[in-house]
Amino acid sequence: MLDFDTALANLLAAARRITDIETVPLLSANGRVLAQDIVAPINVPGFDNSAMDGYALNIADFAAPPADFVISQRIAAGEVGTSLAVGEAARIFTGAPIPAGANAVAMQEVCSVSEGRASVAMSLKQGANIRRAGEDIAAQTVVLAAGTRLGAAEIGLAASIGVSILPVVRRLKVALLSTGDELVEPGFNLAAGQIYNSNRYAINTLLQTLGCVVSDFGIVADEREATIALLQKAAAAHDVVVTSGGVSVGEEDHVKAAVEYLGELDLWKIAMKPGKPFAHGRIGDTDFIGLPGNPVSSFVTFLMLVRPFLLARQGVQQLEPMRLPLIAAFDWKKAGDRREFLRVRLNRTGQVELFPRQGSGVLTSMVWSDGLVDLPAGQTIAAGEVVSYLPLSVLC
Repeated sequence: MLDFDTALANLLAAARRITDIETVPLLSANGRVLAQDIVAPINVPGFDNSAMDGYALNIADFAAPPADFVISQRIAAGEVGTSLAVGEAARIFTGAPIPAGANAVAMQEVCSVSEGRASVAMSLKQGANIRRAGEDIAAQTVVLAAGTRLGAAEIGLAASIGVSILPVVRRLKVALLSTGDELVEPGFNLAAGQIYNSNRYAINTLLQTLGCVVSDFGIVADEREATIALLQKAAAAHDVVVTSGGVSVGEEDHVKAAVEYLGELDLWKIAMKPGKPFAHGRIGDTDFIGLPGNPVSSFVTFLMLVRPFLLARQGVQQLEPMRLPLIAAFDWKKAGDRREFLRVRLNRTGQVELFPRQGSGVLTSMVWSDGLVDLPAGQTIAAGEVVSYLPLSVLC
């Protein structure tokens, strides 16, 4: 068996970045991956402006400022005032341009106004409460780097510099197949020995979350020739083929043999739990990913191995998931010989609790949990120790 880190490194080394680029409007860019650096054409802010509602002041001597200032004008956001003389003030609002001559803004809460004059009840420093042009973004600087996965903040930032369309990597085309004669689609009655096909829906959803265009080929029968035919068809028009089940060594597990017949397998046993039977290879120029059949094994191996692989293929630079050092509220006394990913959730004290049943078929554990504890092989956990916590909100 390959250790987890070696398997992940091999998988990422095999990830060929997509070079096809398309442009999309901002409101269609959520979840897409930026293909080129975005350089700011303007300063943000584009002009010196007030950080708050108050009074813009022209103070000649900050060590001995005037007792009060003559209010000469009123400047709202979107308006441009006239120059302030020494000792003058302008009533100003948040975001309004700072008039020439003004060198500080006093917030309205410390000012009193009487008979057209403003008195300031506190000392000010030069430049107080003034947002300078280019303070947030300087023109001609890179504000979004290629390989950035776009979300609300990134799209808002692009809008703030006047960019209306973004160059993005085209979406990965992924074919999804489920294997197993025991599988039945939800909505149909189960016969003896049958189970509902949960992997199809969980993995399809995870693929869509990563921005992939998914072609769902449904269930392939546990038969060698049928498996070969469907894999060949799926590989012909997709970047990646993902299957669940059929990559173990049982007599009815035909996916491994079918991929080897059509192409090649690079790895298929990984020292991780859940998720030991995992396969990667190629069918022609199409990547192949074979997930285990047990639902938790399928889910976790997707998050820890397939997710970074698919992101790398899209050119994403940040692949390492966020990890938090948190205190365990449980004991794990048995040191395993594989890297384990334990299903846990935060309690009210900020410690992590363990789901009591960690079996690879217990899908309720993924719903109950809000994270995984990454436990290296050969290690135990005692309550009160620090563990490495991976939030599912980031992985999913």
